[in-house]
Amino acid sequence: MSSMHQQIKESIITKIEANEYAPQSQLPTEAEFCETYGVSRTTVRTALQQLTQEGYVVRRQGQGTFVAEPKIRTNLSQTITSFSEQVTSQGKKPFIKVLSLQVVPADEALSHLLKTDANAPIQKITRLRYVDEKPLQYEIAYVPWSIAPGLTADQCSSSLYSSLRAHFDIRIARTEEHIQLHAMDATVATYLESEEQTPCFYLETLAYLEDGTVAEHSQTYFHGERASFQIERHYH
Repeated sequence: MSSMHQQIKESIITKIEANEYAPQSQLPTEAEFCETYGVSRTTVRTALQQLTQEGYVVRRQGQGTFVAEPKIRTNLSQTITSFSEQVTSQGKKPFIKVLSLQVVPADEALSHLLKTDANAPIQKITRLRYVDEKPLQYEIAYVPWSIAPGLTADQCSSSLYSSLRAHFDIRIARTEEHIQLHAMDATVATYLESEEQTPCFYLETLAYLEDGTVAEHSQTYFHGERASFQIERHYH
């Protein structure tokens, strides 16, 4: 026989999966749950804490507990499928909006990362990726002019790596990626429709050609409540 808090947790999960508690809807209060299930507030609180840890609900201070949106899974081990293909495979509708495309001179940090001369022309691409019309990723990518001169907004409105291959015969051979937790600044929060200092995932990427040339550097911010990651490891 499972404990009472486990039974309550499973009951709430069943209602979430049946859409009785719809995504982003507010759950009953702790007091209401106590009355419904005839248990103590401590038991209810334990159940809600576990639901929060498992990603089913989000607790907002001073507002209450809300059903979490289904997270969009990104496979960090996958190099074959694009963002759009991964999202579509989950039954969702992807869309990439190019916010800006400009040529900027490489400052010290960029010239070091991209292995270019100081002040070399760099194409700065700022994009917003949507899933079902909700923003999931805010991204800034940098591509040296010498790699793909004259990128267009249309070419950047789909998979950048696919566009580099199709229009410039540039083939990405490998990437180095570093992910960490980050607090949204005002700009990121505005584009991801969240509040400043809200936790998010921050991914830095360096993309290399077969000969070791750095073709792209990107900084991507993922909405913390909408994104999840999958990593596959193969052992021999």
